[in-house]
Amino acid sequence: MSKNENAFNKHLLDLMAKFNNGQATAAEIQEIELWYENQTSNAGYTDGFMMDELQETKQKMLLRIEESIQKETVPVGKLYPSKKFKTFAIAAALVLAFGTTLYFSLNELKAEKKELVKLSDVAPGVNKAILILANGKKISLESLNYGEIANQNGIKISKTANGQLIYETIANTENKAFKPEFNTIEVPLGGQWQVILPDHSKVWLNAQSRITYPLHFAGGERNVEIGGEAYFEVAHNAKMPFKVHCGKQIVEVLGTHFNIMAYTDQNLIKTTLLQGSVKVSEGKNTKLLTPGEQAETGSGEIKITANVDVEDVVAWKNGYFKFDENLESIMTKVARWYDVEVVYQCKPDPNIVYAGKVSRSKNISSLLKIIAFDGDVHFKIEGRRIIVTK
Repeated sequence: MSKNENAFNKHLLDLMAKFNNGQATAAEIQEIELWYENQTSNAGYTDGFMMDELQETKQKMLLRIEESIQKETVPVGKLYPSKKFKTFAIAAALVLAFGTTLYFSLNELKAEKKELVKLSDVAPGVNKAILILANGKKISLESLNYGEIANQNGIKISKTANGQLIYETIANTENKAFKPEFNTIEVPLGGQWQVILPDHSKVWLNAQSRITYPLHFAGGERNVEIGGEAYFEVAHNAKMPFKVHCGKQIVEVLGTHFNIMAYTDQNLIKTTLLQGSVKVSEGKNTKLLTPGEQAETGSGEIKITANVDVEDVVAWKNGYFKFDENLESIMTKVARWYDVEVVYQCKPDPNIVYAGKVSRSKNISSLLKIIAFDGDVHFKIEGRRIIVTK
């Protein structure tokens, strides 16, 4: 080991001792945290170090994160005692350097140059969608200024400043017969959108989702069709039930709040009720849901799960990820929101469960650093590819 390496190692151990004794300055804390982040990404760099000091420092860092998390307005899932569980937190809650995109490069640390290098990164999803009018015209909603977009058969379609699409009746259409016309909203990967339908029902669309609906709800039913994931707040109308068609499944309501997840890359459709009641049908099978219940269809029967964590289910609609699942399940959601491809160079252990709450407004590096904090997995960002390694 060179003199420079020996000097740096002694300096680092001195910093660890001060940190563990609560005597480190803010600048010293930042230095050791930046070094620690680099250490978790470079296996073997700690060879020759006193691992007891490193382990004690690691535990102190985790305690600092826990304490800072408890002060946040958005709480984070508890740390589980079982070794198979890992917990990560909101990037904004971290006092550590994981909220930044800077790290010490290994070679420069050994040479004591301490130059900061910027990581590649991917920005989060945004409000974007394509509106397909009844005549086939496609409108990119992201690029439009807010205001009126179109006027169809007495219905005004407008975009609001905060990324909503609103349908408003501007003419008396009560006794008029209209040719059925349908609009579709398609949300791509890395997008989300909200629409207020002609009956004043509200729909939130997650990434890689779509909804098709009529300009006028006529007859005895209000029928829409979806794919992907959508959250509904249905305007009550006892004379005209609201029906959501999704594959072979139909969800029928009068007025209520519920979420449907029906991505084509998943075998099951999950319908979760938050408020009111809904009837879920698939073929001849029918089940009634009460709040807090989730129906799964797609296996030939309707399976009901009671007391689901509805906060988990609608976290995406409220602007954050809330996880209590294995890595592959998490990365499926991450890939949709950030519009990235996930490549596994090692098969993640499906029994390791990560639990926590993370803002969807953060760049992907912040989320990945938090997941990788314990060192079980590492991530490399190459353009829009996320490579997962041990």
